[in-house]
Amino acid sequence: MKGIKKNLTEEYLYLDFSHQIEGCIFPLHTSVTLFLLSYCDCKIFKVCLVLTGESADTSLLKNVLSQHVEIQIISRQELPLIVQNCCLPAVVESPDSFCRAGLAVVLRHIVQRAYDAEPSKKGILELLGFKKTCLKACAEVSQWTRLCELTIPLSIENFLKESCDQHPAIPTEILQLEKKLSEPVRVHNDDKLRRQKLKQQKAAGVGPTLAQEKVKSQAHIQETSEDQDPSSQSLELQVAFSKLTVQEHPAALNREPAHIRRAGACALPPLEHVFAEGLYFTLADLVLLPCVHHFLVVICKKLSERLVEFPLLAAWYQRVQEVPGVKTAASRCGIQFLHLPELPTTSSEQHPKFSEAAGAEEHSDPSFIGGPRPTMTKLMEKGIEVMFSPHPCPTWTLDWNRLPAAVSPKEDTMNRTFIFRQRTSTQHKTSERPTQPYVRRWRGWSATPKEVEQGKMSSDRALRKQQQLNNLVYVVTHQARPGDRIVDFCSGGGHVGIVLAHMLPSCQVTLIENKELSLIRAKKRSDELGLSNIWFIQANMEYFTGLFNIGVALHACGVATDMVIEHCIKTRASFVTCPCCYGFVQNTSKFSFPKSEQFKKTLSYKEHMILCRFADQTAVQLPPQRRLIGKQCMCLVDLDRARAAEERGYSVQVISMEPESCSPKNNMIVGVPI
Repeated sequence: MKGIKKNLTEEYLYLDFSHQIEGCIFPLHTSVTLFLLSYCDCKIFKVCLVLTGESADTSLLKNVLSQHVEIQIISRQELPLIVQNCCLPAVVESPDSFCRAGLAVVLRHIVQRAYDAEPSKKGILELLGFKKTCLKACAEVSQWTRLCELTIPLSIENFLKESCDQHPAIPTEILQLEKKLSEPVRVHNDDKLRRQKLKQQKAAGVGPTLAQEKVKSQAHIQETSEDQDPSSQSLELQVAFSKLTVQEHPAALNREPAHIRRAGACALPPLEHVFAEGLYFTLADLVLLPCVHHFLVVICKKLSERLVEFPLLAAWYQRVQEVPGVKTAASRCGIQFLHLPELPTTSSEQHPKFSEAAGAEEHSDPSFIGGPRPTMTKLMEKGIEVMFSPHPCPTWTLDWNRLPAAVSPKEDTMNRTFIFRQRTSTQHKTSERPTQPYVRRWRGWSATPKEVEQGKMSSDRALRKQQQLNNLVYVVTHQARPGDRIVDFCSGGGHVGIVLAHMLPSCQVTLIENKELSLIRAKKRSDELGLSNIWFIQANMEYFTGLFNIGVALHACGVATDMVIEHCIKTRASFVTCPCCYGFVQNTSKFSFPKSEQFKKTLSYKEHMILCRFADQTAVQLPPQRRLIGKQCMCLVDLDRARAAEERGYSVQVISMEPESCSPKNNMIVGVPI
């Protein structure tokens, strides 16, 4: 529908729509998002289904769409420009300069907004899990986020497309999920709960495991009558159900007798899964449920003999249905749950078709010698030495005193300063000292309480940040041309992007960051400056699909630097990156190290990791000789990155920022396509 009317308070949710098969909307990301909207009873978004093809049939959509959500059908050409540069799903705030993209980011935002609209629904906010971290880590560094957000929806989509065959292959990701459900649960109060479980087992003899228990009905979940015996449930179910019925303290958490408290950790029984992430119902369950449902529909219809291979998945599927509100949400979305038979459990067995060998690194290397010096010597023997390109203008600096205050990093809220206030505890009434804020030091810098309250950086850190920006801004401003698109990856509070947007008004600058609060701070500074050439996208960088000319990243952590360089190379864009956290570099689903052919012929993965670990030894408080070795290791790791880019048609320089004291991580990798 054309001509969508907007106002400043509205948020628009854009979802892909390609087709539907037997009540399932494709892609599954859209089905999952609509299911969450229904579960949260969230009506604050204007939902738009974006047709991915001209021939998409929408005539049967009413049968599978929740009737209480207003939905419009639009074409891709009608998307706001900022959304056209992102993968869907995406949420946009008017006036179309702040976008959230990617399944996990969008779902977490829906949960938060649903709670903000009705704070009385505390159960909705608890979907975000302990410390609100459910699906918060990006898929590149979290296997669990990757499984929920990417691989399971995509693999089940392919499975459904192939289900016309008599024997479609079971997705490996489903086998991974079944194995995940068999693993012991770890929670923040793990030890206490395991001791309670030991007490329960000793009192009744070693009873059945959770997976062997009969699935509890919704009446059991919501029961309040005294004639029901909670001891008939496993401890895991007692804890999980007490959470769902909003009891503050489950009955199972009474103080243990002495012989239970003295039991060693190895004698404590493991906790078993109730829900996908452990004992508590979270956003991950709502993501997986529509996907697993459609998988089980095909299994029951065409491969019923294979159902016995997934006893834990089937038990989880039955259990999730009984969570209050899930059946209502399912019925709104046209999902009719299956009634599965009780299956025998063989949770201790490894699935014959699933192996964790993939991704295992070399464990034995007879030629390996530990420490950085033998590794550097090995490289020198092959003609690879520590070598920096000269800095193009080491004395250049922005005139910070003449720039508007909001351009300076001093105006950014300190995201690494934590104020701790002494709590007045009823258990410690003898303490009569007044509540005083104080600031924890972080990596050699600190700030006064007054600076913290004002949301400002300490003066010495702000100076170092300005010096870092001088280096990056000089390179970018001398490469940029009018009309160029510049992307600040891993932008944080927008230190680099805001300066560039102010200095280059004829260029479009996009800030991409996974942390919402950082982007909100950046947008606030941008609004103070009245910048009109800047976009803000909360997403993992792989969800940004737009074309651009220059990519920038200041202190992108670990493999994030490699992701930035890869993104730039695929777009044939120049890049200016300053790496950080070398010790977090490791092989991932997308990268293997060393990266360049020259380094691969000389170093093993283990030897390269030695360089990465010692590259983090550059802190100012370390001995000078140790810092020197750390700096040399930094250079070698970045030379490998540079050589890999050169092999793909780039001219690359590794430059040391000036002054070197601006940061312990002071390398710049500057690449230009040939």
